[in-house]
Amino acid sequence: MGSRRKSREYLLQMLFQCDMGRQSAEQVQRSFWQQREGVEAEARGYADDLFRAATQRAAEIDALIQAHAAHWKLERMAAVDRNILRAAVTEFLAVPETPRPIIINEALEIARRFSSSESVHFINGVLDSISKNSSQLPASSSKQKPKPKSAKSAKGEQRQVKSH
Repeated sequence: MGSRRKSREYLLQMLFQCDMGRQSAEQVQRSFWQQREGVEAEARGYADDLFRAATQRAAEIDALIQAHAAHWKLERMAAVDRNILRAAVTEFLAVPETPRPIIINEALEIARRFSSSESVHFINGVLDSISKNSSQLPASSSKQKPKPKSAKSAKGEQRQVKSH
């Protein structure tokens, strides 16, 4: 499994913990990483950057999801599905150089692992609608291999994820 996929899975787990555990973002990050040893620095950095963006832009992310989830309220969605959507929309907003179809495909693969087959169709529909119909998203790039966006890369170069 690639570093980005692992980062996205970590992000989902942190968002789920924050959502269900009613803990602050700081508490979640602290306890989440204390329970994991040997995590690749790049995977952790990207997950942390996305988590920070997700928590800072939570209202915007939830509003986007709500606007495109026909007949579904966020609180009525399965918690895993809600947080998979949040993770993908965070990446749409914070890392626009990653092509949206890649973000959607990654979200669907994670949904296949952590949710139900019906959820995969639901998540695909909501993310596709957001991707194609939202003027709130930054322009997407057509690059196939975007540069990682965490605190430091393996080569030591400084990187950032847009949090606002």
